[in-house]
Amino acid sequence: MRMGPARLEDWLRDRYFTATYDLSSSGVEPWSYGELRDRLGLDPARLDRIRFTDNPSLGNGCLREALAARFAGGDPDRVMTTHGSSEAAFLVFNELLSAGDRVVVVEPAYHALRDVPEAIGCEVVPWRLPAERDFAADLAELDRLVAPGTRMVIVNLPHNPTGATITAAQQRELVDVVRGAGAYLLWDAAFAELTYGGPALPDPALTYRRCISLGTLSKAYGLPGLRVGWCVADPDLLPRLLPLRDRMTLALSPLVEFVATAAVRRAGVLLADRLRQAAENRESLLAWAATAPGVAPLAPPAAGVTAFPRLLVDDVDAFCTGLLAAEGVLLAPGSCFGHPDRVRLGYGGNRRDFELGLERTSAMLAKVAR
Repeated sequence: MRMGPARLEDWLRDRYFTATYDLSSSGVEPWSYGELRDRLGLDPARLDRIRFTDNPSLGNGCLREALAARFAGGDPDRVMTTHGSSEAAFLVFNELLSAGDRVVVVEPAYHALRDVPEAIGCEVVPWRLPAERDFAADLAELDRLVAPGTRMVIVNLPHNPTGATITAAQQRELVDVVRGAGAYLLWDAAFAELTYGGPALPDPALTYRRCISLGTLSKAYGLPGLRVGWCVADPDLLPRLLPLRDRMTLALSPLVEFVATAAVRRAGVLLADRLRQAAENRESLLAWAATAPGVAPLAPPAAGVTAFPRLLVDDVDAFCTGLLAAEGVLLAPGSCFGHPDRVRLGYGGNRRDFELGLERTSAMLAKVAR
């Protein structure tokens, strides 16, 4: 398997650590361990008792039980913990896909959802969310693309980078399309708990046997540095993912799973604070977009913590480079997602820094906007 560069990661790799104002990220503001300790009641004595042994291949029982209670109908046999949801996706793709398989992938997409099937040799068919319709999902188009014999459909909804999503009724229609073709559904639910004014979409892995859903602590939970993800799937599938994992990562760290278990068990404590902050930032974003020079009309992102505005400048990549150099503000150019006239703008971060970043972006746009 050979893969080319990951454009988004190449862009962020060094810039992320030098920016003063990060408006590129797709998650909420990360927590410090001290903040977690206070909010989750982490007992230092329990940390002292952790032994750095190997963990079970499918994950520590306590963490699997906590995840199952929240996401898998209470059945830990349906849960596998992984190094971020990207590892889960990689294992699933390599187990279920072969060269020549027809795979329908939402577009734009995070590179891991598209590049791995391409590297396997699949026929990758894009299901495009149309920019001219504010990236609203066209389920009739999906039905047309999911021809008989399609092996897998890959979606991430709510959507990164656009913030678009679908209703529960549309989700049922989507699952029916996939079921009708007998295909697998890879449901990336990284943004599932980042919604505004409505409940999260239900997990289709609980109602469709050939669905694998992915989750992560990196986005809504503010814990990207833990590198904890999971998949929810039919219990018969999960052991099939182990031969490849046995040759890669083996398992998660006991220390990581201890912190992750506490975070999932008391998820509401972490989610409420960060979702409130994201909602406030979202209002600031919409007010900014309505008046900032060089920003095309922006539909309110329905979920997640990213927007995908179109900038009225001659070269968005050059603008992003200049913005970081002159103002210390980091944006992710839309060329990383196949839309070179846009930027991914993350609004989940620290409120003060977010508003300062927007002000500095406006100052730069005023100099170069068409």
